[in-house]
Amino acid sequence: MMKAAFLTLGCKLNYAETSTYTRDFAQRGWQIVSPREQADLYVINTCSVTATSDAKSRNLVRRVHRTAPSARIVVTGCSAQLREEVFKAMEGVSLVIGCNDKALLVDRAVALFAAEAPQQASSAAKPETCPQGPAEPETCPAGKPSAMPEGVFAAYSTGERTRSFLKVQDGCNNFCAYCTVPYARGRSRNVPVCECVRAAKAIAAEGVKEIVLTGVNTGDFGRTTGESFLSLLKALHEVDGIERYRISSIEPNLLTDEIIDWIATKGVKFQPHFHIPLQTGCDALLKTMGRHYDTAFFASRLEYIRRAFAAAGRPQVFFGIDVMVGLPGESPERFLETVDFIKSVRPAFIHVFPYSRRPGTRADLMPDQVNEAEKKRRVAVLEGLSTDFNDEFIKSNKGVTLEILFESREKDGTMGGYTGNYIRVTRPYDASLVGKIVEQTL
Repeated sequence: MMKAAFLTLGCKLNYAETSTYTRDFAQRGWQIVSPREQADLYVINTCSVTATSDAKSRNLVRRVHRTAPSARIVVTGCSAQLREEVFKAMEGVSLVIGCNDKALLVDRAVALFAAEAPQQASSAAKPETCPQGPAEPETCPAGKPSAMPEGVFAAYSTGERTRSFLKVQDGCNNFCAYCTVPYARGRSRNVPVCECVRAAKAIAAEGVKEIVLTGVNTGDFGRTTGESFLSLLKALHEVDGIERYRISSIEPNLLTDEIIDWIATKGVKFQPHFHIPLQTGCDALLKTMGRHYDTAFFASRLEYIRRAFAAAGRPQVFFGIDVMVGLPGESPERFLETVDFIKSVRPAFIHVFPYSRRPGTRADLMPDQVNEAEKKRRVAVLEGLSTDFNDEFIKSNKGVTLEILFESREKDGTMGGYTGNYIRVTRPYDASLVGKIVEQTL
């Protein structure tokens, strides 16, 4: 029996894809082993979000080759797409798989050992038929073959008892000045609603209660199939066995009133938890970086969501936002604009990270680059704000009865879980509660 091991860097999208590769190799009779064990094949899913991520990706390939010099190495992911020739030239690398060929990775890897030409994509990546049932009768009539768009690789994570990450979209058409994602992952495209429903049913069959929808630009769902993001949400809401959904990240300009109103009033499986990228709270920088909104619009989205959920009697909404500090042209005064804006909208969490220059992007060539020490200082300022806002959000929920999905045992003998609005709760370990949703007053 051939042995395969997997190593993943980067985002939840990468982890969902790696998990799908793992299942597909296992279905073909391969033994899946830990990366710490000797394997015949190592699949490395790389990241390129920062220069550090690129370096980590290359170092991981070198480390695997040193410890297993006779093994085959297949490299995929964003860094592999952007630096294909670099990885092809590295010792031990047998294949480099770019963004449009991810669905063919397993076939091509297996062919390395079978000494045969790659065949069509695996059954896990290219299902032949849609699921039976009423989830999307117009889009997915019973028995109609699933029309997977070219270059789309459907994926979802497994291995956790409570939560799965379901990839519904890939790529981006925005070409923001600082970002390499459209070059690394390609243009915006989506998995058909039918296939997303099929995957959700498979996840439910494993006993998983919560699905997180993932994508590069999740709200842009539908570009390749003529469907809409709202039609996806409605179809997934009907899948039996899944009790919770979260949207991992969605651009503010794609979060429409119609979507918000439906989630607040009818889409009760979708939790009061939104992660919305801001990037900067300075309008001049938003424009320079090619973002599709200004701070007034961003604030109006958060306010609309808060009002809609309050009117529907839903729990208080948890907002996470992404903020990038040290963009070129971010003077001390412009950074203070960001600080003041964030204070005005008061999110529950700030995912803050320093801008990293990426060759080939417009921002890399812009003047007034910010030095690394100042970036680090600004990160610390916003991380302090994030801690304060998170404490404030938790305190505002004291005395409220909320539903908690409990997870497995912690090292200290307790167990933890999350409320629908993403507050972490711990309690003494009780095996009967793992994977269960229970009410508790905070």
